This record gives sequence, C-alpha cells and structure tokens, in this order.
Amino acid sequence: MKKNICRLLLIILVVSEASAEDDGFMRVDREHLMLNGSPFYGNGFNAYWLMYVASDPSQRSKISSVFEEASNHSLLIARTWAFRDGGYSPLQSSPGSYNDNMFQGLDYVISEAGKHNIKLILSLVDNYNYTGGKQQYVKWARNEGQNIFSDDDFFTNSVVKGYYKNHIKAVLTRKNSISGIAYKDDPTIMAWELMNEPRCPTDPSGNTIQAWIEEMGSYLKSIDSNHLLEAGLEGFYNHNKKNPHFEVGTDFLRNNEIAEIDFATVHSYPDQWMTGESDEEQLLFLDEWLSSHIKDAETKIQKPLLFAEFGKSSKDPGYRTSARDEVMAAVYEAIYSSARRGGAAAGGLFWQLMSEGVENLGDGYGIVLSQSPSTATLIQEQSKKLNQVRLMYKDHVFTNG
Repeated sequence: MKKNICRLLLIILVVSEASAEDDGFMRVDREHLMLNGSPFYGNGFNAYWLMYVASDPSQRSKISSVFEEASNHSLLIARTWAFRDGGYSPLQSSPGSYNDNMFQGLDYVISEAGKHNIKLILSLVDNYNYTGGKQQYVKWARNEGQNIFSDDDFFTNSVVKGYYKNHIKAVLTRKNSISGIAYKDDPTIMAWELMNEPRCPTDPSGNTIQAWIEEMGSYLKSIDSNHLLEAGLEGFYNHNKKNPHFEVGTDFLRNNEIAEIDFATVHSYPDQWMTGESDEEQLLFLDEWLSSHIKDAETKIQKPLLFAEFGKSSKDPGYRTSARDEVMAAVYEAIYSSARRGGAAAGGLFWQLMSEGVENLGDGYGIVLSQSPSTATLIQEQSKKLNQVRLMYKDHVFTNG
C-alpha cells in the first residue's frame, strides 16, 4: 500500500512538473530561454507606440495590423512601453493616479499580441524624458518638498523609489479589461523590463545602478514569480575598452549577475555611438560588440542574452537602405551562429516596427515592412532560420551550457 502511494505521488509530481513546463510562461535554464520545456530562439521587434495608439479605440486597427504583419514575418517577440509619465496623454498623470483609457490601450495590446502568439516584453519606465521617465518622477518628488538636485536621484531617493514601486505594483496587478487576466498571470507577457536604458552618469562605478536593480528586482519578484525580468541595459561595461568611448554608470557583467535578473540585454547603435566614423568602421565595432557580449553571457554571466535594440537611422548622413540591411544582417548572423551551436544568444529585436499610418511617430529607425522589401526579406529569413534552430533543439537537454 505504501509503495503504491509513493508511486502515485511520483506520478502526480511528474505530471505537475510537465504541466508547469507547458503553461506558456517563458523560463530560463542556465544560458537558454525555455518555452514549454524546449529551448526558445525568437526573432522580434520594438514598437514603443503601441499603448499610446491603442488608447484611442478608433485607431486600434493599426495595432491589429502591425501584429498581423509581424506574425506573417514569423516574429515572436515584441517590446513596448508600459509607461507614460505625466505630460500629454499620460498613463500615470501623477504618482498613483492612472488614466484608464491608456491602461485599456495596453489591455488591447496584450490581447492582440496573445491572439497572434507574440510574446511581450513590457518596459516600466524610461531613462529619458520623452514621455516623462525618471525626470518626471524626480519632478513629482521635488514638488512634494524633496531636496533633489539631479535626475540620477531617481535611483536613490526613497520617495521617488516609492513612486516607482507603486507603479510596478499597479501594472503587475492590473486586470486586463478584455481578457480578465491579471498581467502578472498572463503568459502572453514574456518579461518585465525595469527601465529602458538605465544610466547614472553621476556614479560611473555602476554601484548606484547595481543597488537599484537589486532592490527593484527583489520587489517586482515579490509580486510576480511567473515572469522573467531583465534590467533594460544597453551592454556598456564598467571602465572597459570595449565601450564606445563613454561611461554611463552601468556594468554589463555585474548588473546582470544579480539573482533576480533572468537574462541579459544588449543594444547596438554604432551609428549613434561612433558618429563621424565610416560604415565600415562602425561594422567592425559592431562585430566585436556582438561577439564579446555573447561570449561574456556564456562564460561569465551564464544567462541568456537578447539583443533588445539595434538599427540604423534614415537620418544618418549618406543613409542607404543597404547600409541598414548590413547592420541588421550582422546582428542576425551573430545571433544565428550562437543559437545554432546552442549558445546564449536567444534572439534580437530591431528598432522599430511601424504600421502604415503611424509613421509620424517614427524617429528615423522606423521600418514599414510593406515599404522596405529588402529589409522585410532579411527579417523573414532570420525568423525562418531561428525557427529551424528551435525545431532542431526541441526537447533537447543541454548538458554543457
């Protein structure tokens, strides 16, 4: 009898573990993203504007259209903003006060992504002030009498940190008005991002950012244990010759080694970082930037790596679509080469996908697939190649990382 009970308990345990693996939530196993028990490699895109446009019900067809087009090109991941702080058409008009029309826009984005089997990475605040960001949080605290002199006090002031924690909680516990599912329970969401491109130039050591990621990562995970978390880093090292000539107060290695951070991210903009250099020099830098981060993710951080932003602006002097395609092809080849050998590079998200009719929200990096046939072909080919890798490693158990 005791033996039968033990056997039954073992069967229940195995079944429950299997069903947990098949629940649609992204997970990590050392240097690999995992989905439903198999290694995951995915091509994807950025579209910061999704919630803003979707907040107007008359414009929601543009959201459906861009997800359908992305799906047709086998894109599996989308990264977008879950913030608009103060100013025009905010999500959060003041600390703890939310515009439900904007939240309903985000509800719609998540719902449409789910319909098209596209996973979302949702960023929770911006380093920059285009839609409020850390500067707006600091202003709110200053208006309440806090003695704040620098926007970098966002990372250390207790009142500001309280505002940001409240925003984390408001977003994660939001119940989707369309699906009825709380965000923290929705497998359509692949991961949360603490901040888009966190920078703290007043502390180039990286210590301030380190402490902030540790505190906020721990707080977020206390609310939501279902989803992955990444910091939003660009990939800059701490006092390292591999950096593109400047320090921003981050440390790619140490910041990503924090226990609550599930995977590392890298952004790649040689056209911004090396202005005045030739396309050839920028590509040489890019190749080294890509390979060094893949190697470090595998041998030092030992976590998956996502190239979360890359592109080339049409506003660059002497811009050519072929030059943009060369940049994207370089990123894609580095990802594919790593993925094919079971390495840490899990995918890449180009900046950024635009739908017809929202081109005015672009920044020079926007890609309308129907208007960019060579780029669209390049994107689709990468999706096919990563799909082949996924099939090759389906149900594979990595033994050597």
